[in-house]
Amino acid sequence: MTTAALRGLRVLISGAGIAGPALAYWLSRYGAAVTVVEIAPALRTSGFAVDFRGPTHLGVLSKMGVLAELRALQTHGGAMRWVDEHGRRIFELPAEFAGGDIEVLRRDLSRVLYERSAEHTRYLFGDVITDAAQTADGIRVEFGRHGSCTFDIVIGADGLHSGVRRIVFGPEQRYVRHLGYYVAGWRLPNSLGVDTTPRMYNVPGRMISVSADQHDPDWADVFAMFASPRLDYGWHDLERQKTLIADAFTGLRWHVPRLLTGLRDAPEVYFDAISRVRVPAWSSGRVALLGDAAWGLTLGGMGVGTAIVGAYVLAGELAAADGDHRTGFAAYEKRMRPYAARWQRGANPGAFLAPASAFGLWFRNTLFRTRLARSLLVGSATSVAADITLPEYPPAPA
Repeated sequence: MTTAALRGLRVLISGAGIAGPALAYWLSRYGAAVTVVEIAPALRTSGFAVDFRGPTHLGVLSKMGVLAELRALQTHGGAMRWVDEHGRRIFELPAEFAGGDIEVLRRDLSRVLYERSAEHTRYLFGDVITDAAQTADGIRVEFGRHGSCTFDIVIGADGLHSGVRRIVFGPEQRYVRHLGYYVAGWRLPNSLGVDTTPRMYNVPGRMISVSADQHDPDWADVFAMFASPRLDYGWHDLERQKTLIADAFTGLRWHVPRLLTGLRDAPEVYFDAISRVRVPAWSSGRVALLGDAAWGLTLGGMGVGTAIVGAYVLAGELAAADGDHRTGFAAYEKRMRPYAARWQRGANPGAFLAPASAFGLWFRNTLFRTRLARSLLVGSATSVAADITLPEYPPAPA
């Protein structure tokens, strides 16, 4: 192959979170003409800290030339401490579990990847794919605001609730399984004076934590989770989401009343079901899925790192196939599916963070008071992250 194997290939990526900009970076370096469409009006600023661990994750970041920049931005995430209603420590997980080798805020990672890819990528913010029709020569895409345009391939990197997957592969309920929990996050002024170590408070089926913002200690971040059957709410209905969260935590002790007061005034809230995505085939004709759209697990612990690896592999396999999407998509899925499946098979994160029964809560607390259990948890996470051999694709132009 040549170092510009994808020259002239017209690629549309849906999603400007993490996987989308990472893929845009690699495809444009191989010569592709890349457009990224994102429903949000700008880069998102919400979300939690994300981490990378092991030589596989760090190897891809190094190849992208962003490793040093991310090290400068890392949060130096520390331990996670579980406390009772009086603030007394029950047990603590070490920093290696919570933060991996590098931990950064999702918003910082998103910005770095966007800036690295933006020079050679066309970004369309505030727009969405409304329809797509495949032909022998391309795929005609209809946008909500930018009319229609024809591309050679389309990549859905638009998350668990992927619009591309819904349009091309079918309704979300075929592929997304609710795991019985919801997760939420919001910011509030740090009137409690907490430090950057998250304090996690549990009652059966509910968990809420608070810690100072890593970059601005005048603010604090709240992370909450609760067990629930599937709820009825709109993705953009902020007040309904706040009501559901408040209903789940009203009446709890510790700092919970003050955290709920902060929720009431929060201008932005992250709220979603904990779900697992399983798609039998990650491509259909000229369309392929990447990241959470293909293999997502809310709070799975390895999703961002796996998405970065997947972007590298997808672009490399397309380049190795000189732009033949059939060959490239098949090789990408063959290489990535075992890797993504291994970490995705892990336990429901809700069941660990917010055990639904009093016995389950007691058992978890008792188990993780032991050093052996904590060590095994950290070791298993690192081994899963490294469970793939990175291929060395021919170099792309600088």
